[in-house]
Amino acid sequence: MAQGLHLSQRLNLSTVLAPQLQQSLALLHAPTLELKALVEAELQQNPVLEEIASPDADLSEKAADGDSPADAADPSEPPADMNPDVAEGAPADDFQVEFEKLVQMDQEWRDHFAQTNLPTRASAEEEEKRQFMFDSLVAGTSLAEALLEQVRDSGVPEVQRPVTELIIGNIDDYGYLKASVEEIAALGNLPGEAILEVLKVIQTFDPPGVGARDLRECLMLQLERKGQQESLEYQIVRDHMEALGKRRIPEIARGTGTTLDDVQDSLERIAQLEPRPGRAFLTVLDQFVLPEVFVKRSGDDFTVTTNNEHIPHLRISNVYKDLMSQGENTAEVKNYIREKIRAGKFLIKSLHQRQSTIGNIAKEIVKRQREFMDKGVAHLRPLTMVQVAEVVGVHETTVSRAVSGKYMETPQGIFEMKYFFTAGLQTDSGAGVSNTSVKDMIAEIFKAENTGKPLSDQEVVKMLKDEGIVIARRTVAKYRSELNILPSNLRKVY
Repeated sequence: MAQGLHLSQRLNLSTVLAPQLQQSLALLHAPTLELKALVEAELQQNPVLEEIASPDADLSEKAADGDSPADAADPSEPPADMNPDVAEGAPADDFQVEFEKLVQMDQEWRDHFAQTNLPTRASAEEEEKRQFMFDSLVAGTSLAEALLEQVRDSGVPEVQRPVTELIIGNIDDYGYLKASVEEIAALGNLPGEAILEVLKVIQTFDPPGVGARDLRECLMLQLERKGQQESLEYQIVRDHMEALGKRRIPEIARGTGTTLDDVQDSLERIAQLEPRPGRAFLTVLDQFVLPEVFVKRSGDDFTVTTNNEHIPHLRISNVYKDLMSQGENTAEVKNYIREKIRAGKFLIKSLHQRQSTIGNIAKEIVKRQREFMDKGVAHLRPLTMVQVAEVVGVHETTVSRAVSGKYMETPQGIFEMKYFFTAGLQTDSGAGVSNTSVKDMIAEIFKAENTGKPLSDQEVVKMLKDEGIVIARRTVAKYRSELNILPSNLRKVY
């Protein structure tokens, strides 16, 4: 077959989401703060949309002007339908007069703003206060910046400054040197002895233990800083680090020739050392959670409301409705306005549908998790998204999008909505109990155990069986691992 370019036709069936459907799914999936950003972006692209402060204020304003409040759109209420094609046949309003009034009001506001915001010369005292405020603003110092500042004060020779900066650049946020001496020597084209010499200087900096290559060296550096090179703690860290990690206290006692009590006391002092020297320099980012749903007790029942306060309230601007009714506008202008009005109406309806869907799902969750609302985590019931989807009348994937990244404020605290969807285990009585509740019970069992005789996973299985919960030993081990609880041989305290 000859090589070359050829044209051919082929039929292919594929599913393509319409842009409006993609927008509706994006609005449903986005949490409140992201939703607000999406709506603000749409407001910039669609000139016929305008945001109102609150539906009540807009309705009162319209009532005072004698207009119909049907154009106000609250995401919690269905928007009134408005056909842009009908607007074309409406009688033309005096748009020019209204436009001149707007221009006059704009000019009056500009004059008022210019008069009330004249530049005034600040007094010397006010300027001093202002400068003091700016000087008081502080920014967090990173570990690398703190180390470089100590380099300047340590008297490191100028020829070694590049090597010092190279080593500090390879220290991670927890204070450990992540590159080997050989790798740093290759990068700096220097002998390994020169790298080690500078590294020893950096390891004398604060915080103690910084620049270590592993946990063993980190703990030894901290003990050396305290002058405890001859202590039992230093001997244990230096010679028995593997046994220390596995808490093999009898083995450590035999290796050091000391008693179990002496080793136990030394381990308690070792536990007071900092395994991550750079922890104090880590920047903690505040994470804000804005609940989408509020669940409040109302007598013997619970009321479920959606958070509409932070959802933008939109409406179609009356100015563009009036433009549609003017006969002198061209067909191109009318078609443009008509498409923008339709897009705006779809956005308003999508916002209403989003709130309605989240509200219905939340009501079904509260209905099925009533015992949790009353008594807490131990009474959380198994629940799947399929069960909720069948009742609400939507697809399972819609429920997944609706609860993703959303939070619910309940009498028991604030929880992610996905928290209420858990698999379950069956009790002897045939009732279901969620794996989250079982995990909480296991945590309480280990919390109340005797540290001198820690419970094994098989013993926990028997204790749960006495409560009517049949569970395998490997499942207990899995939940214990998820709870960050060590095995019984590593939890024993002598």
